[in-house]
Amino acid sequence: MLRKRKSDVLGLAPRIVVNPRIHSGRPVIEGTRVPVDVLVGAVASGMAIERVADEDGVTRKDVLAALGYAAQVVAGEEFRLIGSR
Repeated sequence: MLRKRKSDVLGLAPRIVVNPRIHSGRPVIEGTRVPVDVLVGAVASGMAIERVADEDGVTRKDVLAALGYAAQVVAGEEFRLIGSR
């Protein structure tokens, strides 16, 4: 669900926004410049959610929102194989 916020800020999901003036429009945690992919990557590398939150200056709920958004994006992907080899 996309929702327009102040100026150029667009809400993608709870706590997740994009703004073309912040990180070239990459999804970030609302009110920060922390990219979603950085948080997801840190958790994927084995860091505890609380440590990721502490190191990036966000809340545990922000990290969980980033993971939820990433899951939503992946769930929307669809691949179709064309032909066979």
